[in-house]
Amino acid sequence: MQQEQIWDEEAARRYDTPGTGMFAPEVLDPVVDRLAELAGDGPALEFAIGTGRVAVPLARRGVPVTGIEMSAPMVERLRAKADADTLPVVMGDMATARAPGRFTLVYLVYNTISNLLTQEEQVDCFRNAARHLTPGGRFVVELWVPELRVLPPGRAATVWHHEPGYIGLDTYDVLDQQVVSHHFHFDDSSEARLFRSPHRYIWPAELDLMARLAGLEPQTRHADWTGGEFTAESRSHVSVYRLPA
Repeated sequence: MQQEQIWDEEAARRYDTPGTGMFAPEVLDPVVDRLAELAGDGPALEFAIGTGRVAVPLARRGVPVTGIEMSAPMVERLRAKADADTLPVVMGDMATARAPGRFTLVYLVYNTISNLLTQEEQVDCFRNAARHLTPGGRFVVELWVPELRVLPPGRAATVWHHEPGYIGLDTYDVLDQQVVSHHFHFDDSSEARLFRSPHRYIWPAELDLMARLAGLEPQTRHADWTGGEFTAESRSHVSVYRLPA
């Protein structure tokens, strides 16, 4: 499926979970704090802005935010929170779409770069970020670390999260660096609801090379938004790249 088919009205409606999950203050506040610090006195551009989970609170912190987004239903939900003057959005692909102006910060959160399903598209995304940055500006990527170490020989799937009412399952194609995330939601009935999304996973070292191809310099990498140390056991990372002055 194409990304615009995946992020339809139904997916957009279920995406927002105010106060819980990705929207919980303990999850969201450190993201906004760090991005506001990196933006400084300049404007920010969010690739794949979605329903404004990060952009809306960041704008409320005084950072002018523009977005790029390909899903019209996601933007429609965003418009219930902020109008086009407050939070302008350019419709298009984050690998190629251009927003007016230059930015001290471009950011891409919650694994979204992996929605681009080829290495070429992912490299183009880095180049697009570099085109939008002012000299000395930063590109921030939040991304999970592929969990291939937990795959025993002959098995192509991992359960990466489970809790009452939810199971997250990933199926891997290690030859082509492809993964499909399966999200099962269920209750006490005999039926479950499934949402699936395809991704191309990226190793941290490959991400750094993409940055260098785009003329960006690796600056920092942490395990989370609060600056935790990135180690071999980290399940995700926040990587910051800088356009040389």
